[in-house]
Parts: sequence; C-alpha cells; structure tokens
Amino acid sequence: MEDIFAGKEIVEIGIQIEKNGRDFYSTLLKQSKDSKTQELFKFLATEEEKHIKAFQKILEQTSKYEAQVVDSDDYYAYMNALASEYVFTKASMGERVAESIRTDKEAIEKAIGFEKDSIIFYEGMKKAVPDDDKKTVDALIIQEQDHLRRLIRMKG
Repeated sequence: MEDIFAGKEIVEIGIQIEKNGRDFYSTLLKQSKDSKTQELFKFLATEEEKHIKAFQKILEQTSKYEAQVVDSDDYYAYMNALASEYVFTKASMGERVAESIRTDKEAIEKAIGFEKDSIIFYEGMKKAVPDDDKKTVDALIIQEQDHLRRLIRMKG
C-alpha cells in the first residue's frame, strides 16, 4: 500500500540531529584537555553548523513540492524506529550527553557512534526528499563519513 509521506518531518529531524551534534561537539571542546582533540571537536562543531544550514535550505524547498510517495508501511516504520532509537533526535540531548562524558577517549567513541547513526538516518532520508535535494543529502553523507574517518583516526 502506498501513502503520502511528508519529507518535511524527516528533514526537521535531520536539523535536530545536527543541532545536537553541534552542541555535543561544542561542549566536548570545552571539556577536552588535549589540543588535537579540541581542534577536532571545534572542526566538527563548525561542520554541524554548516549541515544545519544545508538542511534548512532543503526544508525551505519542502513547501514547493508535493510530499514524496513512499511505501509508508515499511518506510515510515523504519524511519520512526531509527528516530526513536537515536538519542540525537531529541531536543537538547547533545549537550546533556557530552556533559556525562568524562574522558576524551569516551567522547571519541560516543562521537563515532553518533556519526554512524547519522549516516544511516540520512541514507533513509533520501527517500523523503525530492530528487534535486538528494544531491545535498548525499554531500552531507560524504561529510559525515569524513567525520567518522577523522574520529576513528583520532581514536588510533
């Protein structure tokens, strides 16, 4: 059965994920004592801010197109499951999670998990946005993959 699914909601979740990512990395930047780790967290916070702007641009376009038609029985359940399990979809969680972290190693490990979750979520998001915006989401996925590689290298 096919139903209409509003891609706008998925993009709004993407914005929330990026806001939490920005807050997470900004808080970790303040907590870290290692200059290399601080440099990485500052870079990642700045990147998340750029992603917020990119998603806001996509969101502005959502009023200009009809909602995407997808098989909502499976797709909507899948995206709901991803969103409900992903802590960064909840408002103000980035800073709260970061404040509970005690070491740079723990911060990097947590960040690796969040970057992986973001990539999975954004891969799913591509079904909910118009074809013109898929390129933007793909570019963001590539950037998230780069963030993941940087974090893994830092973890050593």
